[in-house]
Amino acid sequence: MLQLTANSGAALGITTGLQFLPFLLLGPFSGLVADRMPKRLLLQITNVGMAIPAPVPGLLAVTGTAQIWHVYVPAFVLGLASAFDAPARQSFVSEIVDPEDLTNAVGLNSASFNAARLVGPGAAGLLIAAFGGGVVATGWVILINAVSYIAPVLTLRRMDPSRLDSPALTHRGPGAIREGFAYVRARSDLLLILAIVFSAGTFGLNFQMTSALMATEVFHKGPTQYGLLGTFPAVGSLSGALLAAGRERVRQRLVIVAGLVFGGVVTLSGLMPSYLTFALLTPLIGLSALTLITSANAYMQLHTEPGVRGRVMALYMMIFMGGTPVGAPMIGWIGEAFGARWTLIPGGLLTIAGISLASLLFAGSKGVTLAQLHPQQVPQESAA
Repeated sequence: MLQLTANSGAALGITTGLQFLPFLLLGPFSGLVADRMPKRLLLQITNVGMAIPAPVPGLLAVTGTAQIWHVYVPAFVLGLASAFDAPARQSFVSEIVDPEDLTNAVGLNSASFNAARLVGPGAAGLLIAAFGGGVVATGWVILINAVSYIAPVLTLRRMDPSRLDSPALTHRGPGAIREGFAYVRARSDLLLILAIVFSAGTFGLNFQMTSALMATEVFHKGPTQYGLLGTFPAVGSLSGALLAAGRERVRQRLVIVAGLVFGGVVTLSGLMPSYLTFALLTPLIGLSALTLITSANAYMQLHTEPGVRGRVMALYMMIFMGGTPVGAPMIGWIGEAFGARWTLIPGGLLTIAGISLASLLFAGSKGVTLAQLHPQQVPQESAA
């Protein structure tokens, strides 16, 4: 998009926003689908749905026919499939491991997903440079990415359904979506996590866009140097992934501290005077971001009852990624109007402000369970 629009930060922000807009529009419904369908089947469908639009911009770029709207449309279609994939994938973890391994499995699953989110742009930048740079080189990398969707589909098909610990599917009837909202609204501890990830996701976690603008506009670097800006955070991301996988408990305090550190490092990165100092700070961004995301994700899953986990995780993803359609275009416009540094400084400060306010409102509070919300619908021994 930067190459098609002469480095337009606003256009890049719109592209990012379109990819995550379906999370905002379809979050509650996609969570209900995750609770009503076998997740193994649903994940196969969503991966095929993501694979279909994935190669389109690559083919157009390689053939030299790519236009701006050719990027916008596949980004939105990809987001539609992703909106249904995310809650099913997140809550599927509890079905494929024993209860005693759930904490580690949730941490490892979240770490691998979010590490890929941070590492992917860096690997793509290196490949684009290796292919000679430019729109055509970018197209070949997009096509390589499209092939990757084969792996999860084949893996899911090879799973033995009889070995899955699948909960009973949610009954079909009115009020199921409303029940999910009521469950979260009555849980102040979950509201705290949602407020934190909204602040970080909307204002701070736009590194895919901000690093591209910093590399091209501030430091006047090419695809290779941009690729390195994705590789350096991977060092921190890997450390965060290993820590998350070995963590036995997740507390609210960890989510709060990780979020504040992340906001501070993002703000500081916007003040770095050179490409080298900026690059050296990015591992801290990767470490703090991954710690924040994995701990928040794990807390939501481990403190949510299985019968509503799909709807709760859909709401989590809706708030976490659904803020991107608001934050990314705004951050992109700020970068275009005031300079790339200002995509980082206010983003970090707003992240700190949002987390601080959420902590004052919700930290340390306790929530109720689904049984307490609907005691008449729960067996007496479960309610007790």
